[in-house]
Amino acid sequence: MKASFTLIAGPCSAESREQVLAAAEGLKDAGLSYFRAGIWKPRTRPGAFEGVGSTGLPWLQEVQREVGLKVCIEVAKPRHIEEALEAGIDMVWVGARTTANPFQVQDIADALQGVNIPVAVKNPTQPDLALWSGAVERMQRAGIQDLMAVHRGFTVHGQKTYRNAPLWQIPIDFRNAHPDIPLLNDPSHITGQRDMVPDVAQMSVDLGFDGLMVEVHPDPDQAWTDAAQQLTPKRFVELLQELDFRSDAQGATHERLAALRSEIDVIDEALVELLARRMGVSENIGLYKKDHGLTILQNARWKQILRQSAQLAEGQGLDAAFIEDVYKAIHQASIAAQRKVIRDRSK
Repeated sequence: MKASFTLIAGPCSAESREQVLAAAEGLKDAGLSYFRAGIWKPRTRPGAFEGVGSTGLPWLQEVQREVGLKVCIEVAKPRHIEEALEAGIDMVWVGARTTANPFQVQDIADALQGVNIPVAVKNPTQPDLALWSGAVERMQRAGIQDLMAVHRGFTVHGQKTYRNAPLWQIPIDFRNAHPDIPLLNDPSHITGQRDMVPDVAQMSVDLGFDGLMVEVHPDPDQAWTDAAQQLTPKRFVELLQELDFRSDAQGATHERLAALRSEIDVIDEALVELLARRMGVSENIGLYKKDHGLTILQNARWKQILRQSAQLAEGQGLDAAFIEDVYKAIHQASIAAQRKVIRDRSK
């Protein structure tokens, strides 16, 4: 494991002093950067367990004193910041629901003005790169020097495989926009299932992420929140041992890799040319529909395209869901092209 790799682990929720200390003891020798435990829990619906609140702060202080681990918690209000600082919490993070609200983020940034502790910002629930970047930038303007970002997946309608779709391109785009900010991955919230955590954790390592935030509970099946996605301390340690860290090959000579990339570049150029030709045909279709009073969306035709693309994908050994996503994006672009040419003709 890289020396600079950040490890954050601990239970989703602090439930009792005994549970917090048991989790911390189980993680004592795991090489953690920070022990996490939620004491204020934003929940979707009222009546659910919303955390023990300030009652949990002394438990985390005991983890610092007795176990020797640094601790971190989620904050969503200026009052949370005040209590966390007074208790000597080592790090705080801004959760996904909070990141989605610029007013809340600004309130937290104001409360952190001049404070010298690490702050992590999770991506917003919706797949909005600008919203995530904006939250980070508000922290930067508040003078926070030690900033991290945490990718925990996104709420996507119809998603079934993951609890929160990883949409890996968004964190990649985030890294390109903010190359100096360490990027961590939260496989627990992405998967929602402990058996899937290792695969997503490895994926993040393969993409060059700078750390992990994983939910770990001494008795996951009895957890008060997010039981299905939490690992035992023993399984977490095993996971760390299983991770395969590889070189990013920066500056190295890999002739075979260079040749394969050149091949990709040629294929990509051809793809762009084909897409440009397809958009040109879509514009002509738009003009025809305009002249003949036809609606832009021809649903029967769209269903036919989906069926054909699925058959083509199967014939080429490609994942049908991937090809469907590609064609949905092309279809949206095609509709936009037809609308534009129709508007221009109508002027």
